[in-house]
Amino acid sequence: MVMVCKLAFWCSVSMLVYIYAGYPCFVFLLSRWFGRPVCQRPVEPAVTVVISAYNEQEVIETTVENKIAQDYPPDRLDVLVVSDGSTDETDHRVRALAEKYPGRVRLLRQAPRAGKTAALNMAMQQVTREIVVFSDANSIYSNNAIRMLTRNFADPSVGYVTGKMIYASAGDSASAEGCSLYMRYENFLRVHETGIGSVVGVDGGVDVVRKELFVPMRDDQLPDFVLPLQVVSQGFRVVYEHEAILREPALSSFSDEFRMRVRVSLRALWALYDMRHLFNVFRYGLFAVQLFSHKLLRYTVFMFLFIAAGTSFALADDNVIYQLALGAQVLFYVLAGWGYARSRAGLHSRIGYVPYYFMLLNLASAQAFSKFLAGKKQVIWNPRTG
Repeated sequence: MVMVCKLAFWCSVSMLVYIYAGYPCFVFLLSRWFGRPVCQRPVEPAVTVVISAYNEQEVIETTVENKIAQDYPPDRLDVLVVSDGSTDETDHRVRALAEKYPGRVRLLRQAPRAGKTAALNMAMQQVTREIVVFSDANSIYSNNAIRMLTRNFADPSVGYVTGKMIYASAGDSASAEGCSLYMRYENFLRVHETGIGSVVGVDGGVDVVRKELFVPMRDDQLPDFVLPLQVVSQGFRVVYEHEAILREPALSSFSDEFRMRVRVSLRALWALYDMRHLFNVFRYGLFAVQLFSHKLLRYTVFMFLFIAAGTSFALADDNVIYQLALGAQVLFYVLAGWGYARSRAGLHSRIGYVPYYFMLLNLASAQAFSKFLAGKKQVIWNPRTG
């Protein structure tokens, strides 16, 4: 029994080290030694920006104006807003923008409400331009974002491009700080995954695809994940453009961030299941390893954490190594609890926000995994709040 516990402990620790350090080192070194650069040059293909909106009256005007004001030829960029059964002033405000910018802003209404993916499927039936930008209703781009995104399509191997998300801190909450740190880590991975071929994950608020590569999705599928994987399935690259900047407000509370992470994790797990053919290493090679390492293993970290905690506790009397491991885990979880408590009190704790946000992500993954095993899916949700 002791040997089984030791094996389980070292396997779980090894997996945690690989997921958070080994895999990033792996892609970093591969991109340096066997880099596959994207052939970029200025191009100006015809672009439609598609925005799915549900009750976004507070932000929709600012977001549409931000796209209209892009440093891009006006005759080669238009905006299509899909109102997903909005019940507030969203539709009225988009119609006013359509009158202000005739031929450049359009409104498409989906009724009854059916969710973001259904809205995008509907919108794509109306798009005739060769390049499609997907923006969230609260996504504010840097002035040159679309120009930076489209320059990657000068490379014929590129089918999908994602930009860089920067979260504007909603106060000094641990959730906002942790979210920003998490995105910096993810963006590091995307830089080097691009260097070896394709990135595995995208943000969804600053993404561009060749119209010809779009494949309609089921209403329950996560477009931010399924669509890029479909592009890879068709033999094209999905790349990261770090100079295309998106700014969105970070969520300021544990409950808001937790609900969002559960929803995203649940839909991502279903996406991995739907696109499981991409795990075939004989057909998809390195990308299959990336998908397994960056996504599937990441969503199961909570299992390795549980095993490491349980086995180190069981082995604490066997060796000082396991005592130290148990002590380190207890300290980490205490700091996570401290970060949570400080955040709930409206106070900031720099020493606690990393453990706090790490645990938030993995608790959300655990809940999403349990829902996935139960066969639950989520199609409709309310917009994020800052």
